[in-house]
Formats: sequence, C-alpha cells, structure tokens
Amino acid sequence: MEKIMLFQKGADVIDVNGEVIGSLERVVLNPDTKLVTDVVVRMGSLLNKQIKVVSVVYITETAETQILLSRTAEELDTFPPFEERYLVDSEDESRQNPTDVPPVVYGSPGFGPMIVEAPGEKIVTKIEQNIPEGTVAVKEGAKVITADGKYIGNVERVLSDTSVNQVTNLEISKGLLVKERRLIPMKWVMSIGEDEVRLRVNEALIDSE
Repeated sequence: MEKIMLFQKGADVIDVNGEVIGSLERVVLNPDTKLVTDVVVRMGSLLNKQIKVVSVVYITETAETQILLSRTAEELDTFPPFEERYLVDSEDESRQNPTDVPPVVYGSPGFGPMIVEAPGEKIVTKIEQNIPEGTVAVKEGAKVITADGKYIGNVERVLSDTSVNQVTNLEISKGLLVKERRLIPMKWVMSIGEDEVRLRVNEALIDSE
C-alpha cells in the first residue's frame, strides 16, 4: 500500500527526543525525477537563526503539521547550512578565502564593518546552496502558474510516496480568510523552480476536475 509523506508549509520539526527544534522552510527535489532528497529546516531564534539541510533518510514520520526526525537537536547543529557565502574573483569566479584578500575594513558602531576590495581586485560575494546537484529547494508558498499564464495559488503542501520518496501531488491554496484548496498531480507539472511551479495544463482543465 502506498504510504504518503506530507511536507506541510511551516510544519513543526521535532527531534528524536520529542522537542520542537524548528520549522519546515523548503522541500528539496529533483525537477526531472520528482524525487525528494532533503528538507530545509529553520532553527533557532530570530536573532540567531540557523537554516539546515536535512536528508529525508532522517525523517521517520510526518503528520498534518509535524515532521519527526531520528536525530537530536545537537546532532542537527553539525548538519550543513542551506547556504554558504564566499568571496570570489568576478573574472574567473574561483573561490577566495576572505583571509587571502587584502581588503580595507572600516565601519561605525551599529552598522558593523564594511569590506572594500583592494585596488585592482574585483571581488564579489557568491552564494552556494548545499543541496544535491540538479535539485531545487522549492519554497513552500511558491506560486503555481498554468500553461495559459494564470496564477491559481501557492504551494501549501508537498505529498510524497515514501516507498520511493517521489512527489505524487502538490496541494495548493488560494485566498486569505477562506482558502480554496486544490490537489495538483505531478503529471500536470512542466517545470519547478524555487519560487514558481509551471503547469502544462490550462486553468480550464483544472477547474473542470
């Protein structure tokens, strides 16, 4: 029997000791195979937040608003951050260790230091995501657009078949006080990005279902 794993927007993430340690930020999946590989979890306080990548192999169970893990909060501290920032040479985009770049540093209380590139250097900040190659970290709340360009809602929940970790449906919602919900089968999905899901069907077909 097919067992469905739910990835609900903002769901509580609970460690093996039963403590709420964060909330679901994104679902990482391969747009071609529709396989779920990881989830992105927001941990910590507003002033000291951490956003970690957690493999689905550490998920033991999901419910309407909960994701249960087989690891402790302390173990998750050692997991990779979702994003890392590097200083790179804009000419060849090779990584630069910030200590190798002879910057001028100045600043003022309340604003912190500002780094200025040395003469002749063209240094920029590059952001890399610690997710498998070829995957996309889909924001829960990503817009869903039909083939005829109509916005029909936002991703509210991702449903995955646990036997293969493959997404079967997207549940989307539209509206503020009274939300209209629809279930979108993955066969209707043409492309998946971080902020937007594009469908291969028109709004009329969806309304007729």
